[in-house]
Amino acid sequence: MTTTNALDLTGAETGHVVAETTLHFTRESLVRYAGASGDFNPIHYRDDIATQVGLPGVLAHGMLTMGAAIQPVIDALGDPGRVVDYQVRFTRPVLVDPEHGADVEVSAVVAQPADENGIGRIDLTVKFDDRTVLAKSQVRARFAV
Repeated sequence: MTTTNALDLTGAETGHVVAETTLHFTRESLVRYAGASGDFNPIHYRDDIATQVGLPGVLAHGMLTMGAAIQPVIDALGDPGRVVDYQVRFTRPVLVDPEHGADVEVSAVVAQPADENGIGRIDLTVKFDDRTVLAKSQVRARFAV
């Protein structure tokens, strides 16, 4: 489903900002994601279990972080069908404080302009506490609306 506000990146050059946002995760977000995904590993909702296995506390699901990080790009593109490929490497966990949650900063910029097939690459910078949590986060997408 394409929206009328879809971003046309046909002529976008390297460095063009596609989206910037802050994602806020709470413990409730983690429980909701666990229910939707079926991933009920207790490190995602129980501090006692997380610390028993050597973690500093409850962590956000990696796939939740990955999925949420691409959403601003999908919103900008106006159609998830424009995404051809999405890959990340998980580098650090997102620690979700029971009171304050966790803020994850996402910045998406054009890394490779559209090629002869209209496909370009958008690189995401995804950080929590000023540290990268998703490295080599790359979206290949159709740049034309």
